Amino acid sequence: MGIAEFKNRVTSAEELAEVIGSPSELVIKKQLAELDGHMRRFIAESPFLLIGTVGRDGSCDVSPRGDAPGSLAAVRDSRTLLIPERRGNRRADSLRNIIETGRAALLFLIPGMGETLRVNGRACVIRDDEVLAPLAVEGKTPLVGVVIEVEECFFQCAKALIRSKLWEPSATDHASSLPTLAEILVDQTGIEGQTVGSLSEAIETSYKNHLY
Repeated sequence: MGIAEFKNRVTSAEELAEVIGSPSELVIKKQLAELDGHMRRFIAESPFLLIGTVGRDGSCDVSPRGDAPGSLAAVRDSRTLLIPERRGNRRADSLRNIIETGRAALLFLIPGMGETLRVNGRACVIRDDEVLAPLAVEGKTPLVGVVIEVEECFFQCAKALIRSKLWEPSATDHASSLPTLAEILVDQTGIEGQTVGSLSEAIETSYKNHLY
């Protein structure tokens, strides 16, 4: 099983356009080279984003970032965004990819709103104390941050979120049937001496005491 299994693959942009058609004038013109006032306000009200990166070897990563509105990302000017890196699991996949290739893509979301904001551009990881200090939360300054130099940005329509019913209460009905994260990790890792109970306690402690 894999890509080779599929014989009728689309292999060029021209073929793709023949299949799905071409974008409208509106879709083309809505893409801007810098953040306007509408985008700045959207970012200011967003508590959640996804950051997509790619490494030198082609490995890809999409990682979530969440914070209170206004703390998630700082708009320094129309071409520059700063995202504080809060405490995590230290895998740092996104950061390592950015260091290797200097590229990143962002998708900002606001709960209850179908439209999203996409921002793509150059990126770097910084540790400038004077820049990161104002982004402190609960007295804890992020050790590093991600700077995005905007190259293109545009609003994405709500079709995907409408189809998924993401913000509708019915969308969470299935959650109770899933195993807990602790149950999943114990099953996946098989670490000796690690139990569902001990891991559940460690996860809850981390959520409660180590967000920042």
